[in-house]
Amino acid sequence: MKDKITKKKLSEKEIDEIVVSQADDDSAWEEAIETRRTKKSSLAISAELALRAAFLAKLHRENSMEKWLTRIIQERIELEEVAFREAKREMAGISR
Repeated sequence: MKDKITKKKLSEKEIDEIVVSQADDDSAWEEAIETRRTKKSSLAISAELALRAAFLAKLHRENSMEKWLTRIIQERIELEEVAFREAKREMAGISR
């Protein structure tokens, strides 16, 4: 009869210690993988704002208000990021 090999379940602290000890050793790690969030996030907006968004989505010939809002939010975030980078660059120039 085969002897049963029991593996000790590592505590969270033990796992942390192993990870920290291997952190700078690239050979200890597998190749990096990219993952995507599969669950969508939700955003609560007022009924009035939803109606206005639905109207504008139709005006822009978008079948889905969600797709239109996603595009608009992405565009706005990109604009804000550019403005932030420019302001940061200007502040760095002033402080020199």
